[in-house]
Amino acid sequence: MDLILWRHADAGEPIADAAADLARPLSSKGRKQAKAMAAWLRKQMQDVDDYRLIASEAVRSRETAEFLGKYSVAASINPGGFNGAYLEVAHWPRDVGKTVVIVGHQPHIGQVASLLLTGKELDWTTRKSGIWWIQRRIIDDRIRYVLKAAIGPEML
Repeated sequence: MDLILWRHADAGEPIADAAADLARPLSSKGRKQAKAMAAWLRKQMQDVDDYRLIASEAVRSRETAEFLGKYSVAASINPGGFNGAYLEVAHWPRDVGKTVVIVGHQPHIGQVASLLLTGKELDWTTRKSGIWWIQRRIIDDRIRYVLKAAIGPEML
């Protein structure tokens, strides 16, 4: 199973009011970031026949996801939720052989990536429109989690 954790692209400064914060759209910089990352992901996933794309309810997450394709929405990965919700909506690690892309938020994206790669929820920073691409593999009859890519939009 491949899990791609994608932080939403730039939407300007956060807003303290939760409802207003969910309504923040991408900035022009954010649209460029999302478009570039989606193009890179599409190229990297050209051999993937079918993938699931999931975004939070936040407008900035949904707009980021739109650059990659058809997506579903999961309120459980909205800002302030629980890190475990990211793994639940991905069906991690049950969907063996599947690729799941989740467009979400910090600090959740970095914490989920660190949990899978180190076994601990650490405060790893993820740049806006950055991704963590983690594969679940069986190596020597043991389950291993392998970092396939960690990239920000400025590297594209």
